[in-house]
Amino acid sequence: MDRWTETRLFVQTAEMGSLSKAADLLNLSSSSASRYLASLEGRLGARLIERSTRRIVLTEVGSAYLARCKAILADLADADSMVTAASSQPSGTLRITASQTFCQNFIVPLLPAYHRRYPDVRFVIEAANRYPDLLESGMDLAIRTREFENNSSIIVRRLATTRRPITAAPSYLERAGVPRKPADLLQHNLLLYTLATRPHELALSSRQGRTETLQVSGFLESNDTQVLRAAALAGLGLLIQPVFAIREDLDAGQLVPVLSNWSLPPLTINVAYPSRKHVSAKVRTFIDFLADRFKDGQFDRRFPPALDTGHISP
Repeated sequence: MDRWTETRLFVQTAEMGSLSKAADLLNLSSSSASRYLASLEGRLGARLIERSTRRIVLTEVGSAYLARCKAILADLADADSMVTAASSQPSGTLRITASQTFCQNFIVPLLPAYHRRYPDVRFVIEAANRYPDLLESGMDLAIRTREFENNSSIIVRRLATTRRPITAAPSYLERAGVPRKPADLLQHNLLLYTLATRPHELALSSRQGRTETLQVSGFLESNDTQVLRAAALAGLGLLIQPVFAIREDLDAGQLVPVLSNWSLPPLTINVAYPSRKHVSAKVRTFIDFLADRFKDGQFDRRFPPALDTGHISP
């Protein structure tokens, strides 16, 4: 028999002084209620209630058992209330992982507004380019640039897409020349991000609908965006990074796009989080904050590359 129902039935019967009234309250038939009570007493090996046609009376051990059961049910009700409150009012520690660049440009700028609205949430941010296992690492959510997860228990929600222009410092282009067609890239120093889906393959599409795929090797390869950015700013080669990672450099003219008539496949930015029937309020509300940040679908328009590069770009 259901021990939870047995306990609730016993408490309600004792408090209401009637087995039938307790059965009605718990949506049980009288026969089912009798069986539950008999099962409880049989499991305990003790008589809890003396029954007569007029009234019920608790035995001595039944009175002691009632006090303990009421305390247990009260504690359980408090626990339920705590969980319900946590589900409706964000609180606790929210653990987030994303690349250093995304953390700096998007996660941290959201925190002041989020904290004003939900002051009971604290944060642990793991800035990492690699994708830790969400379930094993204990992270609540992660920002990914891949569109699917190997684990089906991970939910992936798209936030935005962004372009990946090929850029370089003016000093590099003045020294090495400006590539004017995709094949020219093979003669240049390439700064490659090793955690890209296919770091040694460049699949380019022209505005006229032509496609070219190049197999390339890097002059410098790294798993960190900031290392590659620093190398590009130092004039070491051509950089391939999403617009949001280099927007300030583009706006300042420290990096300029090349092969502007050609484009690489856009990068998809997603938020991933473990699948649960009831997502906690802290996770749900922060994901909504992120989604609102990108809701107009004009991610790159807010962070445009400096396409007008004058005499440097072909």
